[in-house]
Amino acid sequence: MTRIGLRGARGFTLIEVLLATALLVGGLALAFATVRSAMAISQRGERMVAQNERMRAVEGFLRRRLSMAMLTATTPPDPTREPVYFQGQAQGMLFVSDLPGYLGRGGPYVHDLQVRGSDGAQRLELALTLVQNGERIEENPVRPPEVLADGLREVRFRYRGIDPRNGELGDWQDTWEDTRRLPSLVSITVTPQQGQAWPPMVAALPQQRGARP
Repeated sequence: MTRIGLRGARGFTLIEVLLATALLVGGLALAFATVRSAMAISQRGERMVAQNERMRAVEGFLRRRLSMAMLTATTPPDPTREPVYFQGQAQGMLFVSDLPGYLGRGGPYVHDLQVRGSDGAQRLELALTLVQNGERIEENPVRPPEVLADGLREVRFRYRGIDPRNGELGDWQDTWEDTRRLPSLVSITVTPQQGQAWPPMVAALPQQRGARP
């Protein structure tokens, strides 16, 4: 065999093999990083979609319940005390509203909406209890509160109603003092620990002249 034939049939040198291996490893690393980044973006998008759906569901549920609020006593009749139709605080709310049959027995239920947890790690809970003539009828077994949303940094309720002194709409308040009547408007603002704050929700409550015990 000639010298030319030997030169043409030689294999790869060690340096060439190492260089090819390094290039292959670099290409695989780049491809893996690209796939991992795409997966992270996809997962982040899925979380955002899930959070938005949860937000819309919670806001829609609360808006419907508040828009159907009833001037019905949340406490048993007591001639020595004023009936409580509505309680409103910055971190809690108590009112009566009709509940669809698929969520309970149907009919008027006391809705006890409370913010639980410590600062920066809060959750929004709703306890539902059937009420008749001011008497709360507990289910057996007792129905635990439902967690509407968790992982929250801040939740705030505010109230606005007609000023009885001048008949005009008053300013927003952190508490609703007049438990004998419903506020005209309720505002709920929610800020999660991660992501943007929920759009402020403002619900109009029905204004009823008569009251049911």
